[in-house]
Amino acid sequence: MIHVLAVITAKPGMRDNILEHFRANMPAVHAEKGCIEYVPAIDAEGFPALYGPDTFVVIEKWETAADLKAHSASAHMAAYAAKTREMVANRAIHVLSPAA
Repeated sequence: MIHVLAVITAKPGMRDNILEHFRANMPAVHAEKGCIEYVPAIDAEGFPALYGPDTFVVIEKWETAADLKAHSASAHMAAYAAKTREMVANRAIHVLSPAA
């Protein structure tokens, strides 16, 4: 299994716009071969903010590295990137393997 944490920082005030496009793209991603989990997350209320109001984290789980690579090369991900490119200030993708 492959785990991915994608930390997406929007330009100020643009996070909700990016999340709107993200949510619209989720059904296509969930239908991909090997997708186990693909969800956005933001700082939980009532706890010290780690990421802040312009950042969200995508939590992903994929069956294989090949499935993740296919996801990255998919047409719907290219379309999502094109729609959101001007709204994104930074993104950091962390691809991880289980430590067990």
